Amino acid sequence: MNWMIFKRMLVAGGKNFTRGGAVSAATVLIMTVTLAIIASLIFLSALLSHTLATISEKVDVSVYFVTTASEASILAVKDQIEKLPQVANVIYTSADAALAAFRARHATDQLTLQALNELGGNPLDASLEVQAKDPSQYESIVSFLEASPALSSGGTSIVDRINYAQNKEVIDRLSLAIRATREIGLAVVILFAIASILIALATVRLAIYTAKEEISVMRLVGASNLYIQGPFIVTGIITGVISAVVVLLLLGPATWYAGEKTVGWFGGFNVASYYADNFALVFSILMLSGIVLGAVASVLAIHRYLKV
Repeated sequence: MNWMIFKRMLVAGGKNFTRGGAVSAATVLIMTVTLAIIASLIFLSALLSHTLATISEKVDVSVYFVTTASEASILAVKDQIEKLPQVANVIYTSADAALAAFRARHATDQLTLQALNELGGNPLDASLEVQAKDPSQYESIVSFLEASPALSSGGTSIVDRINYAQNKEVIDRLSLAIRATREIGLAVVILFAIASILIALATVRLAIYTAKEEISVMRLVGASNLYIQGPFIVTGIITGVISAVVVLLLLGPATWYAGEKTVGWFGGFNVASYYADNFALVFSILMLSGIVLGAVASVLAIHRYLKV
């Protein structure tokens, strides 16, 4: 294809869009709704990811050590755990820090504080709080600790207990929820993508229907399929680009209005901040989606008219 033919396709595509009038406006409107759905899926995916990450951060496994364990031995265990690829973070809490935190939590409970003072010592153990990169990996971390117990100089284990058994049900439910959310989210994206293509196809087909006689004449005089399809593909791309721009402009005030509300409803997730921070990503997805939908819908819609 030489530059002259390509230029004619661009010019013809622009003329098709402007001559379409109400039909072109209706196509842009439907495509705008379609891209708005895609934008909603982007924000929904980000919201779900934020929510799951927040919940995951609140789940951990605590490893408690015997009161005779030295700090050096505990920190050595901490170093071993941190080297595991499944581990995201390990926090060490000394026995003294645990006692101070306990007193702070029960500052108004004089009966509990009095009972603690009567013990004459620190009954609390030092501990490590282990956070995994994925909730499904806690079991392998616990298996490592049980298979490689930390020993004292006397040959006895310095690990008193691991609270994995108490948290196992919560961790399993969270792992199941994460998997289900990801699978359902993928299914929803695919469903809306198919619906978007069908909607775009229907509206573009309506626009091309008005030019079916012109297409038939061009086909009869020997015009190639590419030469016939080119202007309509350009028209579809113009429609997609304009629709994407409209959605991007509408997202500004929409996310600004919803931003403060989403912070309160969804644990700190600000949709306006997400849009500002990820504008390049949203712009790319919507613009590419508009171009692809417009072009693909045009190709599919005009195909039936290429047969004389």
